[in-house]
Amino acid sequence: MAATNFTTTASDIISSHLLARGDRSLGPYDYVPTKSVGITFVTLFAISTVAHFVQSIRFRTWWMLPTAVLCGIAELVGWSARLYSSGAPHAVVPFEIQISSTITGPTPLIAANFIMLGRIIRALGTRYSRLPPKLYTIVFLSCDAVSLTIQGVGGGIAASASGNGQNANTGGNIMLVGIVIQMIAISIFVLCASEFLIRYANDKPLRAPADEEEKVSSLSNGMNPRMKLLIYAIAFNTTCLFIRAVYRTIELTDGWNGRIISTQVYFNVLDAGMVTLAIFTLNFFHPGYLLVTPPKTLYGHIAGSESSQF
Repeated sequence: MAATNFTTTASDIISSHLLARGDRSLGPYDYVPTKSVGITFVTLFAISTVAHFVQSIRFRTWWMLPTAVLCGIAELVGWSARLYSSGAPHAVVPFEIQISSTITGPTPLIAANFIMLGRIIRALGTRYSRLPPKLYTIVFLSCDAVSLTIQGVGGGIAASASGNGQNANTGGNIMLVGIVIQMIAISIFVLCASEFLIRYANDKPLRAPADEEEKVSSLSNGMNPRMKLLIYAIAFNTTCLFIRAVYRTIELTDGWNGRIISTQVYFNVLDAGMVTLAIFTLNFFHPGYLLVTPPKTLYGHIAGSESSQF
């Protein structure tokens, strides 16, 4: 009996040691994904995704379907694969699925922020903005699409190589390029949004109104408590997604076999945790409810045309 207890204790110690140093014998993750964590994030992303789908229909914010809802679906798929891996850590297919899904999942959610900024600029006055709202959407969504494509290609290559026991650094480097592009786009987005809000707050337009309609539109669709809440929500959402992008950049720079990618808690908190906060922020502070224009007033023809956008 004593020998049996000793053997069991020694086995536990060895397993803990292997987990701590990231031994490949544990499977492609370098650790065994925790089942309870998997269940938690699958549940959270399922709730948020269903809520966003219902909210998109309720408020007719159809552009939230290919952004927030798509992000939720990607994260749900990725975390379902990780949950499966908790019982089969050596299985290659779920490992490959979670790499591609979790690396690309947040990208559509970032696109939602780009769209909301353009609509806020239209409501408050384009003359305070460095670029026309439509150009913001075109430029930032193009960067988002390029980033998504690169991350997806890199994720596929890395997942296939790692799953087959080959060097995944090539795929990891491609993913890194996509993440860096995403970080740059977010940084420029923050700068542009900050400049616009500062100019609006201090009434320092970059140019005079193009016509009387633009001037009247700005007066009738000024800052209101709901829009302020949405701006705060976008700021928090963007901060979370930027933290996640920084983590992913450091993770991939450290290498596919590095300590960071082999430490589960980093991924759970700095990737999944940040994306969860970001996506739920737009559930609680939904643009369909907050990004609205006043009812018809003296300038009813303008308020009516603006409200049709939401």
